[in-house]
Amino acid sequence: MSAPLTNRPMFRRLLRRLLFANRGRLFVILLALSAGAAVSAALLNLQTDAKRRLTAEFRSFGANILVLPKSPNAVSVSTMTAPPEAQLAPSPDPSVTIHSASLLYAIANANPVSSSVSLPVVVVGYSGVMPGSAPLDSLSREQSQASPANTQPIPCIAGQQLAAKMNVKSGDKVSLRNSDRHLDCVLTDILKTGDAQDGQLFLALLDVQQFANTPGKITAIQINASGDGSQVEQYAAQLRQKLPDAEIRPLHEFSEAQARVYSRISGLLTAATILILSLTVLCVMAAMTNIAAERRNDVGMMKAIGGSAHRVLNLFLTEAVILGLAGGFIGAAAGIALSMALGKAVFGVAAAPRLIVYPISVALTVIVAILGAYPLRRLANVRPATIFRGDA
Repeated sequence: MSAPLTNRPMFRRLLRRLLFANRGRLFVILLALSAGAAVSAALLNLQTDAKRRLTAEFRSFGANILVLPKSPNAVSVSTMTAPPEAQLAPSPDPSVTIHSASLLYAIANANPVSSSVSLPVVVVGYSGVMPGSAPLDSLSREQSQASPANTQPIPCIAGQQLAAKMNVKSGDKVSLRNSDRHLDCVLTDILKTGDAQDGQLFLALLDVQQFANTPGKITAIQINASGDGSQVEQYAAQLRQKLPDAEIRPLHEFSEAQARVYSRISGLLTAATILILSLTVLCVMAAMTNIAAERRNDVGMMKAIGGSAHRVLNLFLTEAVILGLAGGFIGAAAGIALSMALGKAVFGVAAAPRLIVYPISVALTVIVAILGAYPLRRLANVRPATIFRGDA
């Protein structure tokens, strides 16, 4: 008597009837599964993309390694000979990118050409390219424009606080004096960083070296190395071997802060994903409970013609898997698109779609559908005689 349920055409007909007997509830279950898959896929895609985004965001904050003179002089500003760029070569790890900037600090009296007010200022010679320092990067030039033969005005950039003290704006000329040395520059930009740079005046490194009479000297090198704390420390160890006469200071707080932020964001997104999937299971269970009550007669008939409880449950399990796959495929695609929009809103750049998220999200949705079909297990205990007598 078990032949009908082992016959594949019969199995497919029964499955088709179960799926489309009540299209309203089928739509509710698909909607719940698709919504759960969409939100979980969005969160998972954001989580996998978060580390790369956070690395890019933290990278824009500035240096995480400092190269300084090994024996700093407490009386005056210490300097060191600028190392060749080859010694700052990228890390052997191809995933680590290196940006650097060389700095030379000097003290001078500054005043606008149109004013007699003179202020002592910190003059910074700058050369290099650092993330988040686009205005300063414009100062990097191949040769000094402070040459007497060059009539072009020397550009400089003032920090916001210094510009306010001197009452100057872009286009104004500023005169610098240090003992018998004199230099005039034209403000090309006003820098706003929220730190000590707001009170400094920036020129090209070659200009400050000539002004301070320290050719080839620098005060520090700022380096921004991408990667986690271990990768930054590995690159710092490489620098110590190449620059034995310099002090290499990795800013561990910088790397540790990045790791802490990522850990918290990752934990929050994981918890949110678990919560969403749990709520989806409850929604599917509620719908399946009503379906179980409606299918008692069908199950009784199946058992009466020879279907075992195991085969009946397999039929319902197959139904749940099909619903989970359908909801997963629809919801995961929508979720990845949603994550791209959320990434655009949070990071200013759309989150890159991660292909691994798609099968994971579909698999999770199938598991949710199977767990949500738990109420159908009660149908395995239905007795045909009870159904035919009309007992509840």
